[in-house]
Amino acid sequence: MRYLIDTNVCVKYLNGEPIALQRRLQATDLENIAVCSIVKMELFYGAMRSKDPDACWQKQQKFLKIFVCLPFDDVAALIAGRIRALLANLGTPIGFNDLLIAAIALSHDLTLVTHNISEFSRVEGLNIEDWEVE
Repeated sequence: MRYLIDTNVCVKYLNGEPIALQRRLQATDLENIAVCSIVKMELFYGAMRSKDPDACWQKQQKFLKIFVCLPFDDVAALIAGRIRALLANLGTPIGFNDLLIAAIALSHDLTLVTHNISEFSRVEGLNIEDWEVE
């Protein structure tokens, strides 16, 4: 695996936008892409709050089943603790779910694919790519 996709990537892909993201995701070998349990939780939450939860849930399941899902484990927990302390000491914390996603990416040495560059760029050592730009 090379990439961990963030929630915003999944949502935009499922909504058919933007074209650059669609092309890049379709051109990348699926064996090189993973999702994580935190991203799944965010997606499931969004589905349950949508106008048609069942349809949204089914669409998500069809998309998600093609990827390996990485859990938040003890290694990621240690990394998340370090990141959170460092960013708190710097006065530049990031959102809690983003913290967990970043820790999972770091624990597996994966590049995080996200459009939320401003948030994730504060995490030292995290490789980030934005597939929405060509």
